[in-house]
Amino acid sequence: MTKPIVYLGPTLSREEAVKILDADYRDPAKKGDFLMLSQDSDEKKYVGFIDGVFLHDYPPPPIEVYHLATRKNIELLGASSLGALRAVELEKFGMKGIGRIFQLYKRGIIDADDEVAVTFVKGSNTLQSEAMIDIRFNLFLAYKKGIISKDTKKRFAKIAKGTYFPFRNYEDLVDLTQQQYPSIHGELENFRGYILQNRDSLKARDAVKLLKYLKLHANRYA
Repeated sequence: MTKPIVYLGPTLSREEAVKILDADYRDPAKKGDFLMLSQDSDEKKYVGFIDGVFLHDYPPPPIEVYHLATRKNIELLGASSLGALRAVELEKFGMKGIGRIFQLYKRGIIDADDEVAVTFVKGSNTLQSEAMIDIRFNLFLAYKKGIISKDTKKRFAKIAKGTYFPFRNYEDLVDLTQQQYPSIHGELENFRGYILQNRDSLKARDAVKLLKYLKLHANRYA
């Protein structure tokens, strides 16, 4: 049986991923990628869908992912980003969702594509913007640690949500929030310093969960 195939881009570095799982890592999925997989041989395959394209190309549409999810010889898993979105749409057809972001979409706590959308440098998969869901996550962590107040957390999230996703980065968002709410300048400066040293990613955490799930089932494709 072949190695699992994992579509991975900016959510988790390839270096970190290979420490967890020996897999056939591919660039973020685009339209046509799953169609080709669904036409492959009947050999048992595990496919992990984490990242897909948003602006660089057309992403895999639900119907294309559906054809792969319904193949009896393929176990398709989604997490973190576009993979989590497609897993919610296609769970009843056999696609398995992994992680917190999948659960947030499934329960309707979040519902917009832009919660996970980012821009990145094609080829190197270097992030150029921050995912809204990760901004929310880091604001929550900063609030729990006493770096910012609950009101500041809400105000920052409002500004971030109102910013077009390719332009979401912490430096600019701190500046925009300060312009809108000058009374919380001190808290925002504290957050600016905090995020430089403590940036976390819920998307990356969920990607790790998907890779660990595949590793746990390694005996099936070893």
